[in-house]
Amino acid sequence: MDRLQSMTMLIKVVELGSFSAASKALNVPLPTLSRKVSELENQLGVRVLHRTTRKLSLTIAGTDYIRACKRIIEQVEEAEREVKGEYLEPRGELVITAPVMFGKKYVLPIVTEFLSLYSNINVQLILSDGNMNLFENEVDMAVRIGVLPDSSMIATQVGKIRIVTCANQQVLAQHNQLSSPYDLSNFACILLNTANTPPHWRYYLPDAQMNININISSRLTVTDSESAVSAAINGVGITQQLHYQVKDAVDTGELSIILPEFEPETVPVHLIHKSKKYMPQKMKSFLAFALPKLKSKIGALTA
Repeated sequence: MDRLQSMTMLIKVVELGSFSAASKALNVPLPTLSRKVSELENQLGVRVLHRTTRKLSLTIAGTDYIRACKRIIEQVEEAEREVKGEYLEPRGELVITAPVMFGKKYVLPIVTEFLSLYSNINVQLILSDGNMNLFENEVDMAVRIGVLPDSSMIATQVGKIRIVTCANQQVLAQHNQLSSPYDLSNFACILLNTANTPPHWRYYLPDAQMNININISSRLTVTDSESAVSAAINGVGITQQLHYQVKDAVDTGELSIILPEFEPETVPVHLIHKSKKYMPQKMKSFLAFALPKLKSKIGALTA
């Protein structure tokens, strides 16, 4: 039995929480994966996983064993990378993911400039509005917008972004001027419907010093921010978006920000990566290059 291979399989099962998910991620048949883990348990003489029809969980012995397995696998990977030179000089492939519009506007220009300086590094930039699992998809680092869940990831905050409500002047002229978020019921609105978007708009009432959620009756519902912004520019209705998503339209006068005094708390932006005791030079180089540039770009939004 290949002990390292079995350890790798077990780690993936634990990280993803199921044999089926690990089977897909590793491209290993499910029966093979299950057999390898069982053989590993037989070799150890102890049960490392509690198996039920609903979920998997580690036994006490399994918790200690997984921790040791991760150290061993990491040391092996580090040794292989060192032989290949990834710890001696910046080289290899970096896999980075970011939200679609943010990635196009801010991450891609940084990546292209970075590539011009590091000829031995290749980058795979995955733009997706879904929060990709870094382990399952073998991603090195990710830009995350919003409050982060507790995890073992290393996160560096690069700024905060306003949540703004906006419309074009024709829409605003057709109705009485908005004076509070509660007046939105009199206006046509454009909603964003994604896995990461709540079905309401958030606001802050300064006089009452409280946050509120306003349920919106949509005139149009779309699944991406670019479509929502385009529809707002064309006069379909009011939309609430992150500031960077509407900044160009606001700067050109195509959209106006409304209800600024009721804006909710800003949203944090982080660059996250998997925890590693020793980091390859390619990641160190990108972090050193990208972090100050991201902070500067996001800082300019609130200047």
